[in-house]
Amino acid sequence: MDFFEQFNLPVAKAICYSGFRDGQQPGGITPLYAEVKEDLLILQQHWKYLRLYDCDEHAETVLQVIEKEKLDFKIMLGAYIEAEINNPDCPWGGGVYNEGQLERNKISNGKKIIRLIEYANQYPDIIFSLSVGNEACVRWTDHLVSVESVIEYARLVKKSAKQPVTFCENYVPWLNKLEPLAEVVDFISIHTYPVWEYKTIDEAIAYTQSNFDAVANLYPGKPVIITEAGWATNSNGRGIPPENVNEKYQKRYYEELMHWSEKRRVLTFFFEAFDEAWKGSPHPLEPEKHWGLFYADRTPKIALAPQ
Repeated sequence: MDFFEQFNLPVAKAICYSGFRDGQQPGGITPLYAEVKEDLLILQQHWKYLRLYDCDEHAETVLQVIEKEKLDFKIMLGAYIEAEINNPDCPWGGGVYNEGQLERNKISNGKKIIRLIEYANQYPDIIFSLSVGNEACVRWTDHLVSVESVIEYARLVKKSAKQPVTFCENYVPWLNKLEPLAEVVDFISIHTYPVWEYKTIDEAIAYTQSNFDAVANLYPGKPVIITEAGWATNSNGRGIPPENVNEKYQKRYYEELMHWSEKRRVLTFFFEAFDEAWKGSPHPLEPEKHWGLFYADRTPKIALAPQ
């Protein structure tokens, strides 16, 4: 049984949405109601399912807009849990904190999980699933959390909210490290990025399929979805060869991924809706800033440009 059948949901397209515009960022200035409404009116032309990363002020605004404007969206809401243990293996050196910060993070994470539950119960007709973290167990993360802690969060949410619970993570940890967590969550959410693994556009869709099948074959009794897969449109060479990314390649990967996910009935959240200037390093061609299907000014890239 696939995800849609398991949870009695309609088959439709999905996208990761973070609405922070130029000059805005998590923990700082957040998008206004009118800005979120503008975004959602754009997104409703293509997608029904949206993934939100944290139960913060931005997420609350999104939920309010959907409710008040009576928009036809279903939300996967996440709690963005932060580092509870140090990770000296983080390649950009961001994974090591003092003990006081780690303790503060753990307290904050607990509060986020409570807020996740509160939003789930406040908006049961809009929020269709809940994630207790994002890329917090993979080897290279800068916000490492133990598998045991994630299991504890998942159990708490399952006990207190009716929506199915998951954890969003790169496909690799699901192949070994996260097997105990797989027994607890209601479904498995994987991330697959061929371009970050130095694959060309010609290799991309087959690599994505192999990543998905490796996880799905390991857990035949558990629905598996993709909560991130995408293609950047610029790179300064940091982690992605510049020749491997452009708008034409993004369009091809998007179309091939949508065709495959529709054929296989796999809920697939494309990453992501809009370019976000706050991400990554200050370099203007930093890849993290250029994953959107729309530019930061909300004009479409080639993948979604009118024909």
